[in-house]
Amino acid sequence: MTVTATPGATGVEPYRLRWAALFVILAAEVMDMLDALVTTIAAPTVQRELGGSDSLVQWLGAGYTLAMAVGLVTGGRLGDLYGKKRMFVIGAAGFTVASLLCGLAVNPEMLIASRVLQGLFGAVMLPQGLGLIKEMFPPQELGKAFGMFGPVMTIASVGGPVLAGWLVDADFFGTGWRMIFLINLPLGLAAVLAALRVLPEYRTFDATRLDLPGVALFSAAATLLIFPLIQGRELDWPVWTFVSMAASVALFVVFGRYEAHRVRTGRDPLVIPSLFRKRAFSGGLAAGLAFFSGIMGFGLVFSLYTQMGLGFTPLQAGLACLPQAIGGVAGFGLAMSGLQERLGRGLLQIGTVVMAAGAASLALTIHFAGPAVSAWQLAPSLGLVGLGMGLVMAPFFDIVLAGVEPRESGSASGTLTAVQQLGGALGTAVLGTLLFHLLADEWGFAASIQATVWAEVGLLALTFALSFLLPRHATPSGAHA
Repeated sequence: MTVTATPGATGVEPYRLRWAALFVILAAEVMDMLDALVTTIAAPTVQRELGGSDSLVQWLGAGYTLAMAVGLVTGGRLGDLYGKKRMFVIGAAGFTVASLLCGLAVNPEMLIASRVLQGLFGAVMLPQGLGLIKEMFPPQELGKAFGMFGPVMTIASVGGPVLAGWLVDADFFGTGWRMIFLINLPLGLAAVLAALRVLPEYRTFDATRLDLPGVALFSAAATLLIFPLIQGRELDWPVWTFVSMAASVALFVVFGRYEAHRVRTGRDPLVIPSLFRKRAFSGGLAAGLAFFSGIMGFGLVFSLYTQMGLGFTPLQAGLACLPQAIGGVAGFGLAMSGLQERLGRGLLQIGTVVMAAGAASLALTIHFAGPAVSAWQLAPSLGLVGLGMGLVMAPFFDIVLAGVEPRESGSASGTLTAVQQLGGALGTAVLGTLLFHLLADEWGFAASIQATVWAEVGLLALTFALSFLLPRHATPSGAHA
């Protein structure tokens, strides 16, 4: 494999160059993570001011994560083919322009389309940063470099909902909810300029070619599944919605057969078919789909409950989410203190049980406290949910990828990350649709959120059952981190 590295003509000493580049990459990761979180808090305000049906609330999140899932399956290869620095800059610039379009949206359709555009450019930007880190840092510094992601992402997850609520309530320059997107303009511009200055260029000359038909099949299959799940309720579930979901399953099968055909004919596949013959990896994909569906779906419906059911302001709703984020920090810290190495898969299973206990406790708290329930009463249950989530997230990726061969690791990592994003879109569609359906049947917010939370408990139970397909421990070296 031939790789060229062309450091920018900055006169920066290589050690400083590496760490300056790392901070640029981290800034891009934070920008993406914030944009994945902020719309869960701002969605009720967006719908109230911009108009649109209940499906707008779901599409704000699902459009972004679905586009991210579709783009991630091939985003990393674009960097291999055309240069990681170049594609990072294109991704960051496109993400910034898409954020501007979101902030200028004049109708729901323009906003959703701009969110999809954000997701696609984000999928171009993010894989390049991770690839650059692997290329820039020597082995003895690589662990320290990747170790920066944990604290930074944790701070972003804690601050994201609060920042979104504060920006909406503060109404800077009369922008209201639009500021959650417009704030990306200085951040994105700074990331582009800094990337042009400090990121070195890496390009793999014998990189695998793009599998565009495979991308098209995967994209169509995912869209045929998510679209009817979100729109079907408002249209009273016409026949075509069920035909679409059935066609989605068939198209995923066609996608699998097509990828196998590419391997047999000596062409580069989008996803290596042999991965799906590994019980641990296939089971991990199914467990990840259930787990991440629950996380994203729960985040949306809880935000809707606090604002539309309890009358919280966006800032109050963001603050109400803090116990879960803080619990996640604590759970991740516990896992990294040595529990992950000792317990392996057992830690993931313990975390799932803790999350389910927290969700069940939340449903019971809402039931017994009634409509006067306060954020303080909800806090212990949310903290438990976050604690379990941190315990699950810490070992999840390493354990799922433990049985993957080195030659399959790139394809496996990309596929698993894409399924994570697809799970986010699926959870937003399923749990959001369930909540709106129950509200339309006049269940009331308290009863509707309780039923939706119990559905989340069911997804966690499914995750727990599927976890027995995973290896007992991750790779000792943590090579997949």
